[in-house]
Amino acid sequence: MDARTAHDPRTRSAVRTATVRLLPILGLAYLLNYVDRVNVGFAQLTMGPDLGLSAAAFGLGAGLFFIGYFFFEVPSNVILHRVGARLWIARIMVTWGLVASATAFVQGEISFYIVRILLGFAEAGFFPGIILYLSYWFPRVDRARIVALFFLAVPLSSVIGGPVSTLLIQNGDGVLGFDAGWRFMFFVEGIPAILVGIAVLFLMPDKPSKAKWLPREQAAALEATVAAEDEKQVPHTTGIRAGLADRRVVALAATYFGIVFGLYVLGFFLPEVIKQFQALYGVKYSLVQIGLITAIPYAVASIAMFLWSRHSDRTGERALHVAIPALVGAVGIVAAQLAGSPLTTMVFVTVCAVGVFMAIPPFWSLPNAFLTGVGAAAGIALMNSFGNLSGFAGPFVSGWLQDLTGNARAGFWVVAVMMAMSGLIALGFRRTAREQVSGDTDG
Repeated sequence: MDARTAHDPRTRSAVRTATVRLLPILGLAYLLNYVDRVNVGFAQLTMGPDLGLSAAAFGLGAGLFFIGYFFFEVPSNVILHRVGARLWIARIMVTWGLVASATAFVQGEISFYIVRILLGFAEAGFFPGIILYLSYWFPRVDRARIVALFFLAVPLSSVIGGPVSTLLIQNGDGVLGFDAGWRFMFFVEGIPAILVGIAVLFLMPDKPSKAKWLPREQAAALEATVAAEDEKQVPHTTGIRAGLADRRVVALAATYFGIVFGLYVLGFFLPEVIKQFQALYGVKYSLVQIGLITAIPYAVASIAMFLWSRHSDRTGERALHVAIPALVGAVGIVAAQLAGSPLTTMVFVTVCAVGVFMAIPPFWSLPNAFLTGVGAAAGIALMNSFGNLSGFAGPFVSGWLQDLTGNARAGFWVVAVMMAMSGLIALGFRRTAREQVSGDTDG
């Protein structure tokens, strides 16, 4: 089948309809996912003193989420591929919502650690499952833009979730019988995931041919286009074992590790960095003001990410669209360590956030150059699970460095190294990306 089928009027109409029908529910689900994952960073501002958690203990607990996530990620995505995204995503969301709300009842280090591990088990497979699901619905020419629209939920979760979480913490003492605002915040913010998980059962068809809202000829054209693209991959990997053993998967996992290292250190420790401005520069912020300031880098990053992803789709280039932002982000975080005021520090932290978020959507177009079928399910899950081990390493190392130095900014030096590593590895995929574009445009 000619690559021009991706531009067939029936296919384009199907893509537009699928975007309107699927992206709102998927984006909302991921927004809730990320809020329930990183609201612990805002809770730490008062939870740490209440429970007697050191910065290292908090960092360990925050990062233990990714241990459970790591071990169940690949099996979860393979199950999704076999039973269908609708049922499995709904299961993931309901169980993570229950565990997220249960975090309200932790009493000390051990129970905090246990809940975070269980939350990782519950959430495992969600993000790579959605990436796999999008590959069933959208041709490669649209994929970076679609992933960017989906991934907008992450910066928006901080733009919205930061102020909301801090408001709940600040005003939640005594509400529903909770003795601390952070407990009320955890309990309330887990409930929407349960409700949206139930909605997924009714709003998320497994593939175009099962969507009642898509005309049959459009569904057939869209599925034929995606199938033809899979057949044209050079060379492609299809089996579970081959997908896990492919050296390109390992290299991309390392690339994603460095990018996500920056993502989670920002998510977990940026509120603490802003809080320390008070001692460093003599300023004074309320909890809500800290939440609002934290939102600024993510608001800027969301706009930059979408525009960069559109440019990647328009040019068909992927590797440089990963490497350049990663390297820019590394430079930005180094500059933030040398800044001498809250304003300049936040400007350079914003540069780092922009680099992190611009790199991620084009990154998820790179595996499509050589992975198909259940091999894609396994390989994408492996990349995401190894990448998200940085969600364990980042908070733990940053917390340890904060205890050692007394400064929450110390861990950001490690972020610079990790992101620079990712940028350099991504440069090695320029040939693979060119082969993918060539395969897409051959007649």
